Amino acid sequence: MTFDELIAEADAASVDGWDFSWLAGRATEARPSWGYQQLMSRRLATVSSALDIQTGGGEVLAGATRFPLTMAATESWPPNLDRATRLLGPRGVVVVADPDEPPLPFADAAFELVLSRHPATVWWEEIARVLAPGGTYFAQHVGPASVFEMTEFFLGPQPEARRARDPEIEAAGARAAGLEIVDLRAERLRMEFFDIGAVVYFLRKVIWIVPGFTVAAHRDRLAALHHQIRTDGSFVAHSSRHLIEAHKPG
Repeated sequence: MTFDELIAEADAASVDGWDFSWLAGRATEARPSWGYQQLMSRRLATVSSALDIQTGGGEVLAGATRFPLTMAATESWPPNLDRATRLLGPRGVVVVADPDEPPLPFADAAFELVLSRHPATVWWEEIARVLAPGGTYFAQHVGPASVFEMTEFFLGPQPEARRARDPEIEAAGARAAGLEIVDLRAERLRMEFFDIGAVVYFLRKVIWIVPGFTVAAHRDRLAALHHQIRTDGSFVAHSSRHLIEAHKPG
C-alpha cells in the first residue's frame, strides 16, 4: 500500500474502546512480566466489593473470571462508556459516568478493592476515601517517558514531560493520602511499528502520546516517519509501566 492509502485506512478505522486487535501483524508491544489482568482477577475473587477506575471500554476488567457481589466501574469518554456498559452490564457491573476528577461518585469506605489500569489521572485522596479500612488499591500505571521516542519524533524534545509519572513520586502521593505501599515494580518494554498506518491508528487511539494529533496537522512528520520505517523495517519505541499496590490501614 502507498503512504496515502495507509494513512487513509488508519484514519478511517474506529478507535472506540481499548481493543488493539486492529494492529495485529502491524505493531507489537512486549507485556509486563507480572501479568496485571491475571493478578487483578485473583484479587477480585477474594473480595465482596470492588471499583475499577477509568475502565475504558471495559475490556481489561471483562477478563476477570468472576466479580464480587458489588462491582462498579467509572469511565468519562462517552464512546467507551457505552462500550463498557454493553460489555460489563450483563455481568452485573454498574458502569458510572465520571469526569475523572474529584470527587468519585461513591460513599466513604465503599470498596474493599480499587483497581485501575493506565489511569490518565490518579487522585490519591479520593482512592483512600472510597477504600474501606484494610482495603487495597491495585493498579498498573503508565510510567515516565512512555513511548517518548514517538512523542519526540513528532514534537521535538520534551525534557519536562519526561519526568512525569515517576513511580516513586506516585508512591509518595499515595503515602501522603494515608496509604501504605505494599508493592512497586517498574519495567520498560519494546514496541515496534511496521507501517505508518499502525502509527496513525495508535496515535488516534492513545491521544496523550502526541496531544492534538491529526493526520492533516502532522502529515509532513508522518511522511518522514513512513520513509524511515520503509528504510529500517520498523520504528522502535519503549513503553513504561509500573505495578503499584497500596494498602489502607485497618
